[in-house]
Amino acid sequence: MTSAINLISDTFTKPTPQMLQYMMQAEVGDDVFGEDPSVNTLQTKVAEMFGKEAALFCPSGTMTNQIAIKVNTQPLDDIICDTDSHIYQSETGGYSFNSGVGITLIQGQYGKINAQQIESAIKPGHDWQPTSKLVVLENTCNKGGGSIYRLNEVQPIAALCRQKNLKLHLDGARLFNALVETGESTLDWGRYFDTISICISKGLGAPVGSLLIGDTEIIRMARRYRKVMGGGMRQAGYLAAACIYALEYHIPNLKTDNDRAKNIAEVLSHVSYVKELKPVSSNIVIFRLQDDIRDIVYLEKLKNNGILASPFGDNTIRFVTHADITEAMIDEVLSKLPIIV
Repeated sequence: MTSAINLISDTFTKPTPQMLQYMMQAEVGDDVFGEDPSVNTLQTKVAEMFGKEAALFCPSGTMTNQIAIKVNTQPLDDIICDTDSHIYQSETGGYSFNSGVGITLIQGQYGKINAQQIESAIKPGHDWQPTSKLVVLENTCNKGGGSIYRLNEVQPIAALCRQKNLKLHLDGARLFNALVETGESTLDWGRYFDTISICISKGLGAPVGSLLIGDTEIIRMARRYRKVMGGGMRQAGYLAAACIYALEYHIPNLKTDNDRAKNIAEVLSHVSYVKELKPVSSNIVIFRLQDDIRDIVYLEKLKNNGILASPFGDNTIRFVTHADITEAMIDEVLSKLPIIV
């Protein structure tokens, strides 16, 4: 059998030959001392993209999210977010471990929450309650099926946060998958958030790297928290160069990934073994199997047909399209899905 078609995650992407060549030509230094030219270039580039003062290069999106929580809260504060948020579902309870804060969960729609729900979730300030301090939005929302916030949905949330003295953080790990769909700009998104996290090692294809974006004082604090979390890197410029290359050349390709996910969803909407299919807006496809078909059995059948996917809880399956998936691979997936039962 030829190599399997890996739809487990867009984190499986590998650097292109052109990206590797660009990495090898990077000028490097020691980033803990702030002296890696390529890291500094990347941080300046990303800050300017979002109209912010500064940015911080980190190894992972979990780290940038966790640092964002730390710089925006104090112990005994409280976070408000959707129940499907990555910071709650997939970061090992780090909000509690790293920052000593509580969390209030909202049941939104496909991972998206609105200003009215947030206002209802704000704690009244009793001594026995944590203090509401931070709202976190995720765009696109992974467990929500890659759902997309639009700016007109964020604007009333940002206005509420200003009115109630709440900080607003964007987990934008796959933000660029959203922006190629909506046509909205990074500058427009930057003006509504205190901090923003973006990931370059998913659909954009860099091997490592996320950035936290904010004002100068926030990022100064963030550097200290990155260090205490073990995220200080030395000649990180080789990795930063990959991120620079991805931001320069790979963003338009995300539209292809999104379109291919929609093609997969179209086929799945007509097969009998799918009980529920979440709306597909970007490069993530999540569907629930009929009750008489178990996810572990279905995944094995997929594997036997040369397709790899991820179990996603509650008898659901996730496909994620990405740069290493070719048109021929997608055609093969589309042809096989109707007969895999």
